Amino acid sequence: MSDIRFTDQHEWVRVDGDIATIGITDYAQEQLGDVVFVELPEVGKDIAAGDEAAVVESVKAASEVYSPVSGEVIDVNSDIEKTPAGVNENAMGDGWFIKLRLADPSELDKLMDEAAYSEFVESLQ
Repeated sequence: MSDIRFTDQHEWVRVDGDIATIGITDYAQEQLGDVVFVELPEVGKDIAAGDEAAVVESVKAASEVYSPVSGEVIDVNSDIEKTPAGVNENAMGDGWFIKLRLADPSELDKLMDEAAYSEFVESLQ
């Protein structure tokens, strides 16, 4: 999973060419508890790094999901809108939120790799 980058807000981004797939980490979904609602943006929307990209609600809390990178939304995971528990079941895989056409690949340099993110999460416990 070394091709994945992470934020300190517990979002992840996996890049394939100029397509960035974004979701929340296992740590985030564990902290949220059972996810009961996901609101995703419209396809075609431009999102800047750090902007709200989605909203996730659980039995414990509601939380914004921020985009780690800038780009245009080219796809959303309608499966998790229909079945939000998919986020809990596979947050780092099928539970992805959105796909963006990456606007500025250099933004990835500001994000943590897997080792740095693991250390960050350990520091929270």
